[in-house]
Amino acid sequence: MKRLSLLKQPLLNTVNEHLIDYPTPSNLSYWWGFGSTAGICLVLQILTGIFLAMHYTPHIDLAFLSVEHIMRDVEGGWFLRYMHANGASMFFIVVYLHLFRNLYYGSYASPREAVWILGVVILLLMILTAFIGYVLPWGQMSFWGATVITSLASAIPVVGVDVTHWLWGGFSVDNATLNRFFSLHYLLPFIIAGASILHLAALHQYGSNNPLGCLATVDKVSFYPYFFFKDLVGWVVFALFFSWFIFFAPNTLGHPDNYIPANPMSTPAHIVPEWYFLPVYAILRSIPNKLAGVLAIGLVFVSLLLLPFLNTSPLRSATFRPLYKKLFWLFVADALLLGWIGCQPVEDPYVLIGQLASVYFFFYFLIAIPFLGKFETSLLQGSARA
Repeated sequence: MKRLSLLKQPLLNTVNEHLIDYPTPSNLSYWWGFGSTAGICLVLQILTGIFLAMHYTPHIDLAFLSVEHIMRDVEGGWFLRYMHANGASMFFIVVYLHLFRNLYYGSYASPREAVWILGVVILLLMILTAFIGYVLPWGQMSFWGATVITSLASAIPVVGVDVTHWLWGGFSVDNATLNRFFSLHYLLPFIIAGASILHLAALHQYGSNNPLGCLATVDKVSFYPYFFFKDLVGWVVFALFFSWFIFFAPNTLGHPDNYIPANPMSTPAHIVPEWYFLPVYAILRSIPNKLAGVLAIGLVFVSLLLLPFLNTSPLRSATFRPLYKKLFWLFVADALLLGWIGCQPVEDPYVLIGQLASVYFFFYFLIAIPFLGKFETSLLQGSARA
């Protein structure tokens, strides 16, 4: 009786419906645990970011020194900084695994279009947040990465130069740029949190997908305790993986040039973004025309957003689609290849490999998925008539 009276409270009732008694397909595997792990990553990034902001100074003369102050003088500052810096990489690892799992099992298909679209919006917000956060330490790669990426806006016809100057807050990447990037970096995680709540609400409207890809209306169990403890196993494994980077390899996923103060008069020999931007960066570099490269980046995210509407297959899970399964794993290899190409010099044979890998990237979304679905449908209809 006491539990029933507590559930009459709106907040507790919402928590109960979405996190405790939420009906979950009983056949979900550990691959379905990345969503909750991504939520933990977001909370960690927000908390560590708030504490780091208490000691950070967004000024071009003091930003680099304030980061060193955090590392050397603030009690536990090194831990906060390494957790936040490596936490961004962990967040992207989890989200990319979550995305590839959705692609494999067809979780983007009707009626979950809104879930997928909100997920792509969250990914875009994450990329924007991570990029402007990478600028804040004001090291060499921070400064030159910001200069190169923001300069892409100048490729926009007519208004490109004005947009670039607006992003900079002046005529070059300077103090105004750093200040506005710091403000946005503080704000955007809370927008991501709001989008994540909408993402979760959209997911729970129709329920989770499952490895079979069918609409499960029966054989469901409550999320707690069954899948809570299943997710808990994933959280522990993730914590061990994350901790190894924090305590034993904190700079592995970063760039050594960012430990050199920003110097506008000295260009690094090889400007590269963080590893989680490399596949998109490789596509950009593979196209010799600047405007076409920017449009190709836009097409990457347009392809992702349109995926639920490009899909024509009546089957969701790749388990029952042998040809699609081969194309999917080739796509995974292609994405890894683009990531490797993105950190190589802009010279042959890397340019040619990047161009071929870029072609397959768009082929997968814009040709393979729509036409393969129609081909599979015709096969199913033929076998049914037989």
